[in-house]
Amino acid sequence: MAVATKKPWLTPVNQRRLANFKANRRGYWSFWIFMLIFGLSLFAEVIANDRPILVSFKGEFYVPILRDYEEAVFLGDEGFLPTTDYKTDLVREKIDENGWMIWPPIRYSYLTANTFVPTSAPTRPFWLMPEEQRCSAYPLADKDPNCTLGNMNWLGTDDQARDVFARIIYGFRLSVLFGLALTAASAVIGVAIGAVQGYFGGLTDLIGQRFIEIWSSMPVLYILLIMASILPPGFFVLLGILLLFSWTSFVGIVRAEFFRARNFEYVRAARALGVGNAVIMWRHLLPNAMVATLTFLPFILSGSISTLTALDFLGLGMPPGSPSLGEMVGQAKSNLQAPWLGFTAFFTLAAMLSLLIFIGEAVRDAFDPRKTFG
Repeated sequence: MAVATKKPWLTPVNQRRLANFKANRRGYWSFWIFMLIFGLSLFAEVIANDRPILVSFKGEFYVPILRDYEEAVFLGDEGFLPTTDYKTDLVREKIDENGWMIWPPIRYSYLTANTFVPTSAPTRPFWLMPEEQRCSAYPLADKDPNCTLGNMNWLGTDDQARDVFARIIYGFRLSVLFGLALTAASAVIGVAIGAVQGYFGGLTDLIGQRFIEIWSSMPVLYILLIMASILPPGFFVLLGILLLFSWTSFVGIVRAEFFRARNFEYVRAARALGVGNAVIMWRHLLPNAMVATLTFLPFILSGSISTLTALDFLGLGMPPGSPSLGEMVGQAKSNLQAPWLGFTAFFTLAAMLSLLIFIGEAVRDAFDPRKTFG
């Protein structure tokens, strides 16, 4: 007889919250659409790459997307380069004679430049090109009159002849991962400081509030610009700079929840039984405080992505060459004759941030006490 597995986290209250989340159809479907796109972007190297996923050559298997192989592996004495360019005619013919290759759907990485473009970069999307230019714009055109789909620049190229579609995929992943890291780190610091202030109150709360007031009154944008221009650009450098000021947004919410609940009867009872302050804060007060905090996470995440995009647009974000959505916005501004760059950047950012806002609204409805306990 099968026994149903109990899910301790799916309490009646959580069941109501989950039902409220699903009831917001816009937010519910936005969550699944966002997770699908983000999940696909995690495998960007398999979707968009200038290297094959798998190569079979003379009975041996090679995985170029994971490691570099010298040309001598495939060309023998004719190869002398330390890395193999699998799009060259000589390498492709050698592999076709002795095996096969499995290519990603898009045969460009975020740094790959298309040297076959018929006009000066930025090049218009494949489907906007004149019929006579379509096949001549891509490699192996003489061998493939119908043009290999993976070689086409479906969204055109930027001003360095790099594939826009590939950069969108990598840029989406980078932006979301950066936003998640910044939001998570900010939540940990902000929740910890807000919990200490709200629970102990008194002088601790007074000093903490004065410090946060002074810290929040500083010109954040100017400080970010100065620090980003001095320190070397990088993912973790930028994350650390933004983390200096982003944690304050969580303090007020958590502080108010701890300040309200610290004198509840169950907290007094636990204190009377000799339970330590750390245990009371972690086990009895933090779960209640996290309800209000979780409703803000999608909005903080969208704000983090917007901040990264703004810094990249100003040239003070990620290192040059990184797949940045902000850099694409800057290219759209500098290349008004290539409107596809602006449209692509706008619709990508608009779709990403809209999905996050809709998810945030659904989470807010899910944790609304009027709907959960009403």
